[in-house]
Amino acid sequence: MEKTEFKISKMDCPSEENLIRMKLEGIKSVKNLEFDIPNRKLFVFHTGDIDTIEKSIDELNLGGTKRSTKQTNQTDFKEDINQRKLLWIVLGINFFFFIIEMITGLISKSMGLVADSLDMLADSFVYGMSLFAVGSTFIMKKRIAKLAGYFQIILALIGFVEVLRRFFSKAVLPDFSTMIIVSIFALIANGICLYVLQKNKNKEEAHIQASMIFTSNDVIINLGVIIAGVLVTWLNSNKPDLIIGMIVFVLVIQGAFRILKLSK
Repeated sequence: MEKTEFKISKMDCPSEENLIRMKLEGIKSVKNLEFDIPNRKLFVFHTGDIDTIEKSIDELNLGGTKRSTKQTNQTDFKEDINQRKLLWIVLGINFFFFIIEMITGLISKSMGLVADSLDMLADSFVYGMSLFAVGSTFIMKKRIAKLAGYFQIILALIGFVEVLRRFFSKAVLPDFSTMIIVSIFALIANGICLYVLQKNKNKEEAHIQASMIFTSNDVIINLGVIIAGVLVTWLNSNKPDLIIGMIVFVLVIQGAFRILKLSK
């Protein structure tokens, strides 16, 4: 048995972890994966065939670099009994906020909220694939990834078109108060999640640490929408809302292309 360490420079949340798991699952020589997300490290336990593993990681474009390979006698791997539970929790949080932000975004005419909702949906796709594809064939998982990726791209492109239409048409100010209030509630929810994760007795586990980083990244987007809401009323312009919407749509499309790589 060999243990190879990889540095994954762009692995900063559970989405990337799940993409890597799905990508390497079809390689028979891979026996186990261990993730150190805070330090952006991946440890692959395998029996030879390192070239195929390295090529697969490189295809994800997550900045993966092989650090070292060494022999190990470890053959008994502890099953992460909290993995499915944590995936369900994160999936539930993301999908709930997708619904809330999509509805309030459409009502308030805020592209920032609509874009943030699609970002939540994009993350939900990744967790959903990890949960609902369990036990299915490798080919089926690739089909699920392909459908999810294209669906995300279609939604994001529709968002881009709407941003451009609003940019060049008569300005319609979004309801800045709804933008700020909904994003504040999202911030509070993320803060509660961080508090609960910090108090978790297993907070040192990779999935718990990953979820903390993931939630922290969501906080940054929430703050961006709040700032955009303040600028909308301060400048009496819809441009700040359109700008933050465009930025988040770009993030959604980047995530979609990562998912599509799994279907190849």
